[in-house]
Amino acid sequence: MLEYAKPLANLIDELKQLPGIGAKSAQRIAFHLLKSEAEEVVRLSDAIQHLKENLNLCEICGNITDVNPCNYCSDPARDVKLICVVEEPANISTIENTGRYRGTYHVLHGVLSPLQGVSPEHLRIGGLLDRINKSDFEEVILATNSTAEGEATAFYLAKLMKPLGVRITRIATGIPVGSELDYVDTATISRALEGRREF
Repeated sequence: MLEYAKPLANLIDELKQLPGIGAKSAQRIAFHLLKSEAEEVVRLSDAIQHLKENLNLCEICGNITDVNPCNYCSDPARDVKLICVVEEPANISTIENTGRYRGTYHVLHGVLSPLQGVSPEHLRIGGLLDRINKSDFEEVILATNSTAEGEATAFYLAKLMKPLGVRITRIATGIPVGSELDYVDTATISRALEGRREF
């Protein structure tokens, strides 16, 4: 087994903790940093430190931001009658990249997962219900992932919000663009059939 100098081994161990970074990638990054100019490494270190010191959660939607409220919540061009509920802050950019949504957001910061010990108290559900009660929303779009946990979370939220008299919708799921039916699983095809619309 290879042995690295302790500072290098420590860096590799820390890099392996990052999502999507395995042992080989961690080694490549560590050696790249080792060969880099000192100024580059300092810039990277400063950027990471600045990230931790200057970002917080938007007091309204829970998005990660450096201003409060965030740019989405303070944008007067947004449709304040629409709210899209997502699992994580990264989901907002995915929806924004479509260019098709101009409403507001609410970030749960996770999904219900009893096996992982995540219950409703661990998510930002109370803040969502408060927003719905205090505002005049016409529609709540549940945009959690199409996983078992995402579906369970959407179902739980819909049940909680039904008595509030707001229209609740769920993002459509189905066959990805560019795929062939022969290679799509039956659950996905079932969802696509259920979510079909007038052409």
